[in-house]
Amino acid sequence: MTIKAALLLTAAMLIASPATAQRIDARTQARIDRILKATPLIDGHNDIAEQLRENYGMKIEGLASGTDQWKPKPLMTDMARLHQGRVGAQFWSVYIPSEVTGDAAIRETIEQIDIVKRMVKAYPNDLALAGTADDIVRVHKTGRVASLIGIEGGHQIGGNLAALRQFYELGARYMTLTHFKNNEFADSATDDPKYHGINAFGRAVIHEMNRLGMLVDLSHVSPETMRDALKVTRAPVLFTHSDARALSDHPRNVPDDVLTLTAANGGVVMVNFYMGHLSEPYRQWSAAKAAEDARLKSLFVGQPERRDSAMKQWGSAHPAPTADVGLIADHIEHVAKVAGYDHVGIGGDLDGIDPDEAPAGMNSVSGYPLLFAELIRRGWSDANLAKLAGGNVLRVMRRAEAIAASMKNEPPSMATLSGQPGK
Repeated sequence: MTIKAALLLTAAMLIASPATAQRIDARTQARIDRILKATPLIDGHNDIAEQLRENYGMKIEGLASGTDQWKPKPLMTDMARLHQGRVGAQFWSVYIPSEVTGDAAIRETIEQIDIVKRMVKAYPNDLALAGTADDIVRVHKTGRVASLIGIEGGHQIGGNLAALRQFYELGARYMTLTHFKNNEFADSATDDPKYHGINAFGRAVIHEMNRLGMLVDLSHVSPETMRDALKVTRAPVLFTHSDARALSDHPRNVPDDVLTLTAANGGVVMVNFYMGHLSEPYRQWSAAKAAEDARLKSLFVGQPERRDSAMKQWGSAHPAPTADVGLIADHIEHVAKVAGYDHVGIGGDLDGIDPDEAPAGMNSVSGYPLLFAELIRRGWSDANLAKLAGGNVLRVMRRAEAIAASMKNEPPSMATLSGQPGK
């Protein structure tokens, strides 16, 4: 290629994809494209279904492009930006709040699954459903985004293993054991301990997930739950959107001893993009902001205009700490250092966070090439970049599928919360 041709190619890239290519030279972009053509980039967690349910009446129209301009809440995801970000497979989260339990939780989870399935059906040139590792590879070769479903909280089965089995039949391929609060069988990272890990029903849930081939997701759970689950599970686990606790002391993050246990288990920690988990200064700032908000609410009871004005003044005097893609790379490298390159992945949590809560350039599904460019700058090999992108997750899925095949002669579990067999 001539120097003139290279300059023209670089200029075209800058014009065509300013969100991701403005900091990536043509040679690096070509290397990224080569890696991600051979190995699908698998993201562990995207919450667009929740956004469509909460803010847009569960509609799936208009997702081809331009959702960053939507109101009342701009989205981080649309079909054009998925392709721009070279996404090869996406676990779409079907999230409902921890406060919704029992039969209502089962119903609302089905509504979320329906959003994902309608979205995939509406964009057949961009998305295709997948349920296995081989499905991901097959769909990726067609240029579409392999679409899988993840349930973000054990409360969503309503304490019922029949619901768990039916969610698997509907396409769910992982379940996060807890969300923000403890549930009937496991402790959350963001709640006071109830079981100090998991209880007997929780062990039955994990066993049934292993039997089905549904991946155990340990994001959101307490460190005690992490350790208990790693003792119980026969299959490798995922942390679908978690960061390293050694770098930021958020209770949602993964301690180093658990990183070591995860490596022994064969699992993968998929690093997320939320500043509240990535950045210790941002975490401290968030706590100070919450404290000031609580103080003003107590001080100016019945005076919302005065509270709002005072909070704006505080915000002007205390701007949020910022970061760039290097902070995400720091967490990835820490996981790789402690657990090994075979045990790290990517789980952005996009559309589960606000656009201003991610490092610069990483608040959209178009941003993944920036992360790969940063890791290339740090000397990562093509082989390790391929593992990070999706190779590690494909290995975990294939192992979980093999474990399920070895358990195919076991009958479905009839365990209940009461410890009595189901009727």
